Amino acid sequence: MDIKSLNKEELKNELSSLGLPKFRSDQIYQWMHVKLVTSYDEMTNISKDLRAKLEAEYPLTTITMERVQESQIDGTKKFLFALPDGNLVESVFMRYKHGNSVCISSQVGCKMGCKFCASTLDGWERNLLPSEMLEQIYAITRITGERVSNVVVMGTGEPMDNYENLVKFYRMLTDENGLNISGRNVTVSTCGLVPMMKRLADEDLNLTLALSLHATTDEKRRTLMPIANTYSIEELMEACIYYFKQTGRRITFEYSLVGGVNDTKTDAEELVALAKRTHAHVNLIPVNPIKERDYVRSGGEAIAAFKNKLEKNGINVTIRREMGQDIDGACGQLRRRKLSEG
Repeated sequence: MDIKSLNKEELKNELSSLGLPKFRSDQIYQWMHVKLVTSYDEMTNISKDLRAKLEAEYPLTTITMERVQESQIDGTKKFLFALPDGNLVESVFMRYKHGNSVCISSQVGCKMGCKFCASTLDGWERNLLPSEMLEQIYAITRITGERVSNVVVMGTGEPMDNYENLVKFYRMLTDENGLNISGRNVTVSTCGLVPMMKRLADEDLNLTLALSLHATTDEKRRTLMPIANTYSIEELMEACIYYFKQTGRRITFEYSLVGGVNDTKTDAEELVALAKRTHAHVNLIPVNPIKERDYVRSGGEAIAAFKNKLEKNGINVTIRREMGQDIDGACGQLRRRKLSEG
């Protein structure tokens, strides 16, 4: 039993089977999800005998820092964490004026196969549990001593491919009995699993959904993202419209600008049409080159011209601020380096 993946009600029910009163489960929940302890020994208002019993029955899920890289440019920290089974995941800590943001992974590896992403190069191992997703935030909070106010599920893995654990993670993260992070400050990225996007729209969650679009035609998108062979852009747009209709929250189009591939004037015009149709915000991303692929980022002039074209047509657009340029900033790079070292 992974006790740290139980919500407060589930924990109360589980511990009541041991004959423990509700206040004990409240205490234990607070130790795990507010005080962020890594062992039962730190739960000082619980008897030694009970701590030993809990340790035997419910080992606490914790992760261990294997490596950290810190940017000398902006202080961004990229962490490589070891999970209890020895698998590795990456997380990124970024400081902004509006608060600290953490980007977490949702899977060990990824099966989506996007051509410009390092996360997928070594394949997919398994889904992360809610506790393992939470622990990335908890561990970074413990290490930095700073509160996290924004969470982005945009690291290694496809969150919608780990749907049940993702939704439970979100509800525990935003629970007033835990870190109580505002749902509006949580962003979940997807490469476009249409049925899961529609299912998420019906969950009555307050998060921001980001769609990794990266191309405006099916033909071009299929060269970048294998998922485009399963779901067409038309199906994606219908899912985006449904999400906006159900939630009232606009979707963000993530659009990685790849030099000579998807950064032309025609691409911009087609993106304008898609964004207008779905009420989407567009986030332009200068692509992070990875040595295993031959894609290059668009030049500064091309990026500026692309942004200008969108803005002139009334599209709300931002260029993602590049954080940690001098470290392995792209998803999957740090893990891949560690794996190659054996």
